Amino acid sequence: MILSLFSRKAKANEAITIALYDAIVAAARQPYFYSDLEVPDSPLGRYEMLSLHVFLFVRRIKGRTPALKSIGQEVTDEFFRDVDHSLRELGIGDSGVPKRMKKLARMFYGRIESYDKALENNDHPALVAALARNVRPDNENWSGATALADYVGQVVQQLESQPDDVLASGKVIFPDASAREAP
Repeated sequence: MILSLFSRKAKANEAITIALYDAIVAAARQPYFYSDLEVPDSPLGRYEMLSLHVFLFVRRIKGRTPALKSIGQEVTDEFFRDVDHSLRELGIGDSGVPKRMKKLARMFYGRIESYDKALENNDHPALVAALARNVRPDNENWSGATALADYVGQVVQQLESQPDDVLASGKVIFPDASAREAP
């Protein structure tokens, strides 16, 4: 009997995590990023957009309720499970996955640091530079960086307007990137 109580709670938490992660993935896959902003529509380009959106969600819930803290960790874990699965789908063998996962994890946490610092200091030029450096390292004058930084500002505002209890229930709404307003 007691095990069934834990099982139901675990399934509810899993459903919340999956719902949130699915919304994050949908936000990261908006065609606008790849067509209008010229984010590379490649595994690395999709990783950049997904890691940006995971970061923005986790940043929003950081330091809030214990339930949200747990959800943040679960969403991050789901992100890395998804990345692992994607590497395997790309044909990377079992022996190569751990090495690549370590590299991608370092990339993710490095990006978190640079994006978070820019947002904390309200430093739009630093955010633009970090996005350009990470998303389009091949293009020194990437014009989409400013628009993407503006979108990030809009996401931060929109996520902040969503109540903790709504987020904890598994519902998150990201803005439509193609309908951006100035932050």
